[in-house]
Amino acid sequence: MTVPLNAYLAVGTILFVIGLAGTLLKRNTLSMFLSIELMMNAVNLLVLAYARMRGDATGQMVVFFVIAIAAAEAAVGLAIFVALFRARRTIDVDRLSLLKW
Repeated sequence: MTVPLNAYLAVGTILFVIGLAGTLLKRNTLSMFLSIELMMNAVNLLVLAYARMRGDATGQMVVFFVIAIAAAEAAVGLAIFVALFRARRTIDVDRLSLLKW
């Protein structure tokens, strides 16, 4: 049984829209962080679908690279959030004014 390309496109688009809405609407930095990860995984799904359609392994290498970058970003991001929470006792975006003049 073969899954058509349109199904991959629909699922990837839905995941990306959910991630975008979470990034724009949430005030918690951890939720925003997870929403960005969801958007990255949606793009990975689309890249893999197109690579499968073309029949080459280039898309798999790109997705592997993106997953490696996402893992590094998650480690650094979570460390920053832990440090912010220890210093400010909140990770709410509206209450964090660390970079404001």
